[in-house]
Amino acid sequence: MSAPHATVAEHELQQLRAELARSQQQVADMAAAQEEFLRAVSHDLRAPLRHITSYGKLVREVLGDLPADVQAAEPLQEARDFLGTMEQSARRMALMLDGLLALSRAGRAPLHPQPVDLGAAVEQARAALPSAQAAAAQWTLPGGLPTLQADPALLHELLVQVLGNALKFSQRPAAPAPHITVRAVPAEQGAGWAAWEVQDQGVGFDPARASGLFGVFHRLHRETEFDGVGAGLALCRAIAQRHGAHICATAAPGQGCTVRVEWPAAAVGR
Repeated sequence: MSAPHATVAEHELQQLRAELARSQQQVADMAAAQEEFLRAVSHDLRAPLRHITSYGKLVREVLGDLPADVQAAEPLQEARDFLGTMEQSARRMALMLDGLLALSRAGRAPLHPQPVDLGAAVEQARAALPSAQAAAAQWTLPGGLPTLQADPALLHELLVQVLGNALKFSQRPAAPAPHITVRAVPAEQGAGWAAWEVQDQGVGFDPARASGLFGVFHRLHRETEFDGVGAGLALCRAIAQRHGAHICATAAPGQGCTVRVEWPAAAVGR
């Protein structure tokens, strides 16, 4: 390479390095802004929420000390209903804040990928579910689940969310015991990938409304039907993305749901 060409190449290389440094600084600035947001979520927003919850209890105590004839009056009964709605909304907001914090932790936690036996990880996640509900369900856990390259703690969190959702949305009055299947499937990504599905026979959902299924606080069912604030699948997506994995769900109303995950497999010999 002639000297002028070498000089041009060196100049372009310096420009690329400068652009990379600017991009890295922008990422650092965004991370700092996220940290500031987290401080607001974890402290500044929780303080007034605690006041709402605490003073709600005090108001209920004051109402309980009123004479019996006053407590039986219709306006006071209506006031208690309003108070109950306020307390329920405060609890829901606390759960939403918890969901945001869990999402942030999943995005910032150090990633320590290592070979993880998916079968053993599924059993550990199942043990972390509400014991009475999990014991009442029928589980099909065939052998042959793959080994993944994953951070064990984050994978555990993802599995708890996915299995917990399958269990929750299978709980229906007068319905048979929930039946949940976890099985390995061929990976669409090809070699170097592992895939598995979690299938339930629960209420399912309308595919036409599923575009934001993995979005934060996106719900497809009324709160009166199933609890939760819609942060679990968003957390699963964040964990999958950190590993370069893919997660999706398919369903039909009344015919259950299938969550499919494609994940980088463990390196050979590791």
